[in-house]
Amino acid sequence: MANITAAMVKELRDKTGAGMMDCKKALQENDGDVEKAIDFLRKKGIAKAEKKASRAANDGLVEAYIHMGGKLGVLLEINCETDFVAKTDDFKSFVRDIAMHVAASDPMTVSREEISEDILKREREIFTASALDSGKPEHIVEKIVDGRMEKFFSERVLLEQPYIRDDKKTIKDYLTETIGKLGENITIRRFVRFKIGDE
Repeated sequence: MANITAAMVKELRDKTGAGMMDCKKALQENDGDVEKAIDFLRKKGIAKAEKKASRAANDGLVEAYIHMGGKLGVLLEINCETDFVAKTDDFKSFVRDIAMHVAASDPMTVSREEISEDILKREREIFTASALDSGKPEHIVEKIVDGRMEKFFSERVLLEQPYIRDDKKTIKDYLTETIGKLGENITIRRFVRFKIGDE
C-alpha cells in the first residue's frame, strides 16, 4: 500500500475541493494514484449530488457576463438552496465559469428535454437524408442518425457540452462536482446569450 503523505492529500484537495478525510480515504482506496482518486471522489460526488437533487433550490444568483468589448453578453440564473451558499466564493466562481462557458460555446438550451420536438424532428430528417444520400444501407441509417443526434446534443445542450476549461468533463460533471463540494442542490435554471447582430 502506498504511503499517503500530507502533500498528496493537499494536492488532491486542491484539485477536487473535497474534504481532507475524503481525500485521504480516496488516495488510500486507490493506492496513492491521484487520477484514480479524483475519479473515486467524482463518483462519490455524483452519489451525493443525486441525493441532493430532490431538494428545492430557491436561492442563487443572476450573473451578467460581458465579453469582446461589449459585443457579446450572457445573463444567467443558477439556483442553490440557501443564501449562505449563494454568497460563497466557490458558488460565485461556478456561476461566473458557466456564464463564460455560455458566451464561448453558444448552447441552445440547458438540457435536451428543453429542445422543441420540431427542432428534433428537423435535425433527424436532415441527418437521415444525408446518410441515405451518401449511399449508406437503410438498415444502418438509424444507428448513424442516433449517433449524429448524440453529437448534436453534445454541441448544443449546455449540460452535455465539454467544459471549455477542461474538455475531459462535461458541464454536468462540473455541476455534479460543485454540488458535492458545496453540499447543496444546484440547478442551472436559464440563460440568455446576446451577440451584436444576432436575431
